[in-house]
Amino acid sequence: MSSPASDRPTRPLPQKPAGHVELARYSSLGRLWALLGGAARAGRQVTLVRGDAPDLCRRRVSGYVLPGAGIFLDVARTARHLEDGFAPHPALVALLAGDPDPLRAELNAHFELRVDFTLALTASRDLICRPELRFVPIVPGLSDLPGDLTPEVRRLGRDELHLLVQRACGLA
Repeated sequence: MSSPASDRPTRPLPQKPAGHVELARYSSLGRLWALLGGAARAGRQVTLVRGDAPDLCRRRVSGYVLPGAGIFLDVARTARHLEDGFAPHPALVALLAGDPDPLRAELNAHFELRVDFTLALTASRDLICRPELRFVPIVPGLSDLPGDLTPEVRRLGRDELHLLVQRACGLA
């Protein structure tokens, strides 16, 4: 017996909800099904969005992590977290001095990028996504970065996001 999350949804969203990014125009149910099926086969969790009917073309995909993703660091937003005070760490001092490379190296060594997203198809045949990207420690406590530091992920372009979605779904 299949679960509601694995059934093939058939009813597109009436419009694009706020916070979603367009991945492709003139897409199809077949493309959505291929992405969701690929995600399930790749070991990702494919679940219904809370409050949605099982036939609605929107699912949450979680469980994909990307190691060595320090390139995705948003330097400016992360540096703003440090303006109010921070524990001295060589990578953070270098960041405030304008050199993000030591912090990126620390992120590459001890953190991975967790990529969760909501994937949907609209009535106008737009394939859309709402990404949730964050750096998470590979082994908690292994990095000597301050625990209250929140490394911010930079805003990704549509093509970058589309590639991450395809990789998470095992299609790239």
